[in-house]
Amino acid sequence: MITGIGLHKKYDDLTVLENINFEVAEGEIYGLVGRSGAGKSTLLRCINGLESYQGGSLKVDGVEVGSLSKKELRHFRKNIGMIFQHFSLLERRTVYQNVALPMKCWKCDEKEKDKRVRELIELVGLTEKINDKPRTLSGGQKQRVAIARALTMNPKILLCDEATSALDPKTTKSILQLLRKINEELGITIIVVTHQMSVVREVCHKCSILENGHIAATGKVEDLFLNHPPALKRLLGTDETILPESGKNIKLYLPGDAEGITIIADIVKELGVSVSLVGGKMEKYRDRMFGDFIINVADNDMDAVVKFLEERSIANEILER
Repeated sequence: MITGIGLHKKYDDLTVLENINFEVAEGEIYGLVGRSGAGKSTLLRCINGLESYQGGSLKVDGVEVGSLSKKELRHFRKNIGMIFQHFSLLERRTVYQNVALPMKCWKCDEKEKDKRVRELIELVGLTEKINDKPRTLSGGQKQRVAIARALTMNPKILLCDEATSALDPKTTKSILQLLRKINEELGITIIVVTHQMSVVREVCHKCSILENGHIAATGKVEDLFLNHPPALKRLLGTDETILPESGKNIKLYLPGDAEGITIIADIVKELGVSVSLVGGKMEKYRDRMFGDFIINVADNDMDAVVKFLEERSIANEILER
């Protein structure tokens, strides 16, 4: 659906994207995550042709974006919806009028427009607000209007640029649930730009972590959180758990609610060694739970414990104090 190969983008002498390689399959929710200035929003704008690029290839649905003329780009963008952090609604227009705006600009049939707008307003759960103006809406409701507006032209792709950054956690969750619903019911491919790993865990199938204009890690979200590559560790920051001074501290990355407790019990039972649970937490990935646990074992038991974990394909690392 979307493929970038060796993509290169710069402003004058400043390189902002270098050797970007990624692939988004049709129907996926794909995350572009990283700190501010990493290049993720620039990459998003290259996808819809708002930014040009100086090297490499970027194809959307088989079309090389950089080869399109201005007229071709205008029609190309009909298949791409976009939502932003600050909603970008017309304050003097009603919810209905804001959602209808793209269809009005494209001079769509009035009956078709009315039917489509009402369907989308119902989809995002704002039927009772259809004649209200943005000043009367909450932040979450405004973003729902923006999402409905982005869908009016039946796009194949929806681009979300920090779409939940201005929202509180509860509202963010409801917007992410709406995006999942749109993806599942309409089959729309969604790309989510965010600096919030909670957003990636909640909705994304795959993601790429950007650092200083490079893709530092990429893959299925589940695999990234289980394997914790260096780029993810740098993004999440250091663990504040206080580690015991004696023995060896081992961090385990595990799927499943109770698997961490089970594996610790299995180590004790099968190896006959003493294991202390130092810390741990559970995180949600879409509809599944994942955990990481830190255990402490005696120095002379470490090799046996690591071998035990590796035989069961359990990701782990020895922590330095």
